[in-house]
Amino acid sequence: MYDGGKIIIGLIIGIGLFLSPFFYNAGSSAKPPDPQLTKKAKEAKVCVAPTRYMRESHFTMLDEWRNTVVRDGERYYKSADGKIYYKSLQVTCMNCHSDKTKFCDQCHNYMDVSPYCWDCHFVPEEKK
Repeated sequence: MYDGGKIIIGLIIGIGLFLSPFFYNAGSSAKPPDPQLTKKAKEAKVCVAPTRYMRESHFTMLDEWRNTVVRDGERYYKSADGKIYYKSLQVTCMNCHSDKTKFCDQCHNYMDVSPYCWDCHFVPEEKK
């Protein structure tokens, strides 16, 4: 192996180039989302599920709601505290979280996801 030194130097340079974006962005991150609750949501103080669960798994709940409503005709959800909610993105969720740009889009843009909610549902009009 006559060119071992050149190969090792080439590997070090290659690995350095490969890792350079990681080193460049080390320690910096995007500003975390700050979803704004509407006045109605602040007054309610309670959602259909605990805040932590809704932040992490609201998409799962909405998907389950969609399936049970469309496939089984189950229109009502009983929360852990015993309160009954109508299973509807437009009627239940958007009733309190009506400002899509200040609430939904904050986190969806941060996480770089494109939910397909608005393929079927009407996009709520922003209140000025």
